[in-house]
This record gives sequence, structure tokens and C-alpha cells, in this order.
Amino acid sequence: MNSKTIDTGLISSLLDNRAYPHETGTIKLLETHISWILLTGDFAYKIKKPVDFGFLDFSTLEKRRFCCQEELHLNRRFASALYLDVVPITGSPEKPEMGGAGMAIEYAVKMRQFDQQGLMSMRAENGLLSTDDIDGIARIVSRFHNNTETASPESPYGEPNDIKHWSEENFQHIKPLLDDASEIHRLENLHTWTRNEWQQKAELMQQRKQQGYIRECHGDLHLDNIALIDGQVTPFDCIEFNPMLRWIDVASETAFIFMDLIHRQFDSFAWRLLNRYLQQTGDYQGLALLRYYLVYRALVRAKVALLKMQQDSEPSNRNRIHAEYLAYADLADRHTQTTPPMLLITHGFSGSGKSFFAEKLAAQLGAIHLRSDIERKRLYGFAPRESTNSEAESGIYNAEAGRITYRHLADTALAILNEGFSVIVDATFINHTQRADFIALAEKAHVSLLILDFKASHQTLIERIESRHRQGHDPSEATPAILQHQIDSDEPLTEQEKNLSIMVDTENETAFEDLIAKIKTIIPFVNQNSAPDLA
Repeated sequence: MNSKTIDTGLISSLLDNRAYPHETGTIKLLETHISWILLTGDFAYKIKKPVDFGFLDFSTLEKRRFCCQEELHLNRRFASALYLDVVPITGSPEKPEMGGAGMAIEYAVKMRQFDQQGLMSMRAENGLLSTDDIDGIARIVSRFHNNTETASPESPYGEPNDIKHWSEENFQHIKPLLDDASEIHRLENLHTWTRNEWQQKAELMQQRKQQGYIRECHGDLHLDNIALIDGQVTPFDCIEFNPMLRWIDVASETAFIFMDLIHRQFDSFAWRLLNRYLQQTGDYQGLALLRYYLVYRALVRAKVALLKMQQDSEPSNRNRIHAEYLAYADLADRHTQTTPPMLLITHGFSGSGKSFFAEKLAAQLGAIHLRSDIERKRLYGFAPRESTNSEAESGIYNAEAGRITYRHLADTALAILNEGFSVIVDATFINHTQRADFIALAEKAHVSLLILDFKASHQTLIERIESRHRQGHDPSEATPAILQHQIDSDEPLTEQEKNLSIMVDTENETAFEDLIAKIKTIIPFVNQNSAPDLA
């Protein structure tokens, strides 16, 4: 039985409200390459197509029933209120009964229906995607990754050869569906790059499995599968049909969301999400695999587009879907390209605006934001917003802890630079020795260095510190007493350092725009296609 036969039979019959045991509105049908979703009003029913793509096999009723049960169980990990039951469809294709008695002719996952305008993909399309959405996704995903089950070293999941297998499968599925010589040539180039990158990173992939980074993830986490429901960011529709595609490196999962945002031309949001995620997980090591997984994920979506095109005979639809394939192939190609990275460090007292500006700047430039307030706490076992009850020159803010923190920032920044990513190190850098160490680091990494010198009046510094303390949402534990200690200990920039710096008056309303304009004259690779200004 093929999917078109079911579509004209059972699925058409399920558009009749008499097939349901509850009241319905006008029933709407949504279709993907592997399922149909019937929206009835209060409830949605998802039915799996009887297809077999190798990586996915819904070819028998029993396999579809099993995968429905898996879908229910797995998605309740993050959307328990959304996933209600697995129900049989009884009767006949001409007169079906959803949840009826008797022998099942099909199965459906019953879900609570939500407003489709809440989909993050729809919010992006309608210009409603916000920094709150991005921060919510980063928070939910990082918390999920930190708490989900970890694959044991003896498990079959996450082995380098298996990771290679799934990348290879993309090429095996895509190439026979192409007939344009230039498209085939590009695919072959991507294939060569992917093999070379895997060869260079296979040892790290194995190491990450031993370190516990292979976890039972969502597996298909992009904006179509994340929604804002009752004000909460809610992932749904995870991969249930193949555990090998669900038990993956968390870096692969994060790359999928990142790639999807880039595809939708929300570059700044992609970098904001990545930085928020890294700050909450500390998984900077995963950046070494980011480009590999970005190419892999873009080609997964390219493959899905071609599979959808094979199921659609309408010429206009096929042209649209082929354009979608080309966009993902272009994106995969883009992710193989690198530009010279740069090291930026901040200089300024608490309350000067350096963290606020560094976060925005990292999103705009496409850089990694290393924040000392967060990394210092991580080193000593504290969460980013957790209070350490430390004061100036005590607790985790004593001189030795400071040296350890700056060494950690330097080591992490060097590793990130070596992977080809620019870094903004966000710390006070009030001591000449601290700055000299990072100037030497830039020379060692053969990258340019820029010092961002943040200024604000003493009154403004105090007001910002006190406001931040009242709100209680920021990792910084600075107090007026700590600020005074910084002022007393400050070693101003030398003339040589001033030649490497840009002064930023953060009380100026156009300070960020002025900073970006100055940096554009220095950094030729500033992203020109980023999301709307985050100010």
C-alpha cells in the first residue's frame, strides 16, 4: 500500500467530522514527507505514512504502532501536556472511527492542538521571533541536554564510524535525485570536505563519547519543531523511528537549531542562541565539531526537500521544493568556508556595559562570547546565576582565583581561535599583566587583537550595579565595594595598548552603532546579513 492510496482513502475520510468521538471544527490536513497531521480543533492526530527510506521504516502497521508509542513516550520528556495518547483507527478506510472499538486499521498519536502561529518557524516568518524566544530555546535545550540520559561507553551510539555512516547516507540519498551536473559537482565537493573533516575529527568524536556527550537528544530540533505554548518554549516531534539518530552528540543537536536560524537569515539570533547555550553548558569543546555538524544538518534538510519533491507531482510545488534544496545546499557549502578569526578583549569596570555590549557584539560579528563572571563560577562549581557570597579579595574573587580564571579564559579562547572562531573575552582586564597575556596569546594564535575600552561615569556605574543587584538575573556579583576595589587596582591602558583599542562611551545612545561602524573598518568579515538590531 503506498502513501497516495491511503491519502485518497483513509485520510480523505478522516476529514469528515463524523469520524471523531468529540466535537470538531473545520478539519485541516498538514502533510510532511513521513506523516499526516489532522487538526480537528481541540485535538490533533498524527498518522505515519507507510514509507521506508532506510533510515526510517513505517512499512507495516505494527511498525507504525510501535513508533506511535515511542513518539508518545519520548516527547513527554519535554512536552508532557501536549502528548495525550496513542489511539487506534478502526472501521474501514471509507468509514473510519478515531479511537473506536474493534480491529485497528491504523494508529494515530493524539495531541492537544495548539495555535500554529506559535510555531517558532511561523514566528520567524511573521517577523515575531524575539531575543526572549532565542533565550528561551537556549535555556530549555541546555537544561534538557544537561539532564537527559547519557550513552554508556559500551553502547552502540555515537561511535565515529556511525556518525560517518549517517553523513554518508545523506550523499547516497541525494546524488541519485540530482540531474544537474553543477549540482552533482557541488555535492561531490561537499562529500570530499565531509570525509576530510571526519578524518581529522574522528578521535575527538570518540573522546566525546567517553566524556559523556552522546546523549538521548531530540534528534530533529529545528524551528518547525519548537513552539511557544502557553508562554512556554516547547520542543515537540522528536525522532522516535531510529534511536541511532536520537542518541547523538549534543553538539549535533545544537548545530541543527543554529543552522535553521542561519537558513532563515537570522544570523545574529543563531550566534546569540549558541553563546547562551555554551554559557549554560560550558561545552566549548563541541565547537571543534560545529562545522561538521552544520554541513551534516544542512544536508539532512536538503535530503528531506528532495524526498518531498519525489512525493509531489505538481510542477509549481516541485520548483519551490527544488529551490529549498538549493538553499540548503548553498548553506552546507557556506559552512565549509572559514574566515580569519580575531580576538577581542574588554577593559572596563563593573557596570561599564562591557557584558551587555559584548553579548550584542558577539551576535552581530558571529563570535564566541566568553564571560569571566560565568566561567569563574563554573570553575568553582557554581551555576551562572548562583550567589557565591564572595566579596572583593575573598571567596572565588581572591587573587589566586583570579589568576586561575584568567588562565582558563586564555586556554579556552586559544582552543576556540584554533578552530577558526572569533572570540570576545569579557572581563575587567584592569591589570596590565592580564592584558599582556592575551596580547601574547593573539600572537601565538596568529590572529589580530582588539581591546574594547568601556567607559561610564562613576554615578552610572553605581546605578547599573545596584539595578542589576535588585533584579537578581545577572551572573555578576559586583557591589559598590567591589567596584571601588577595581578602581583602586586599575592599571590604565598603556600607549601601546591604546593603539590596539576602541573607546566606547556606553552612556552615548549611539554607542553600539558607533562601535560596529568602527569595527567594520577593521574587520572585513563583519556579518552583513544578520538579524535585526538586538538593541
